[in-house]
Amino acid sequence: MPVCVPQEEHYLVKWKGYPHSACSWEPRHHLKCFHLIKQFHRDIERELQRRAQAKGGSGGRKVAARCPRKLDPSLSHHLVLKAKQRQLLRQWQQHLNAKSLQPGLILVENEVDLEGAPRDFVYINEYKVGEGVTLSQVAPGCSCHDCYTDTGGCCPGASMHKFAYNHEGQVRVRAGHPIYECNSFCRCGPSCPNRVVQKGIQCKLCIFRTPDGRGWGVRSLEKIRKHSFVMEYVGEIITSEEAERRGQIYDRQGATYLFDLDYVEDVYTVDAAHYGNISHFVNHSCNPNLQVYNIFIDNLDERLPRIAFFSTRTIRTGEELTFDYNMQVDPVDVESTKMDSNFGLAGLTGSPKKRVRVECKCGQSSCRKYLF
Repeated sequence: MPVCVPQEEHYLVKWKGYPHSACSWEPRHHLKCFHLIKQFHRDIERELQRRAQAKGGSGGRKVAARCPRKLDPSLSHHLVLKAKQRQLLRQWQQHLNAKSLQPGLILVENEVDLEGAPRDFVYINEYKVGEGVTLSQVAPGCSCHDCYTDTGGCCPGASMHKFAYNHEGQVRVRAGHPIYECNSFCRCGPSCPNRVVQKGIQCKLCIFRTPDGRGWGVRSLEKIRKHSFVMEYVGEIITSEEAERRGQIYDRQGATYLFDLDYVEDVYTVDAAHYGNISHFVNHSCNPNLQVYNIFIDNLDERLPRIAFFSTRTIRTGEELTFDYNMQVDPVDVESTKMDSNFGLAGLTGSPKKRVRVECKCGQSSCRKYLF
């Protein structure tokens, strides 16, 4: 905490590696941690602004960040809590990147409130198989010399489907069409153009606290081209019966992360409430920039596709990533009618089931006002 005297500011410093009893007051010119001092004053400014707005006296104007001669005890307490929160979020960020097997870096940021990392969330990189679910690794491998130009159609052709990607790895089939990638039994190597989703998240992403009451969100820290793979939706695969049971519990809690795998039939559901990757934190929008695709790699069971998000348009640096929790695909042909991707909310999953009307907070001009 700074104490303002007529001539110079002094800061109470907690020295790294030393106990709190070793803290000392130091003049500003003794300190070389300029970024920490700057962050400290930003915290003061934000809290003073928040308090002024809460009192209704600021009229939306920005409050000048001035060092008070004497800090209010509640403000001092808030600044200490904010510093501890930032340290814990940094530790969580390190944990996420250690657990993630993806090339893309994950950052964590909360400049809105004192909310910390979820306590009961476990980061995973691939499906966790729940009770009553079996994954069959039955996909045959291709023997192509060039998977992109092979006349046999590579792995997609073996399943009577189109090759999904162009030379740049951008998806070129319409939503609703399944994507069959090369697998571990194929002769082609890791540079094969038919290996996109399996390479994992490539871009740098940030989990951030939204300022409008939507909890955590995810934004991209770099530009993402249109039709590019962004991330998979990963969680625990459970039966629909188990999803109904958990859904009733989640309904009482006010939120859930149930995603129906209803490509051909509504048998299994992905639950990302406690096990998941960064997609756990992606919010809904009625005008999303992500589109869902069903992916098959090693497992060809159409009841158990992998769920991948591709960009619907160019995504700017710093833009929030969103998808439609009640996404519908236009039935342009027989293939696309198979896909009806629904993200369960309030414990009710799947389009045939009754839904609770949940207010939408996406803020888009095309907002439907309710999620379901």
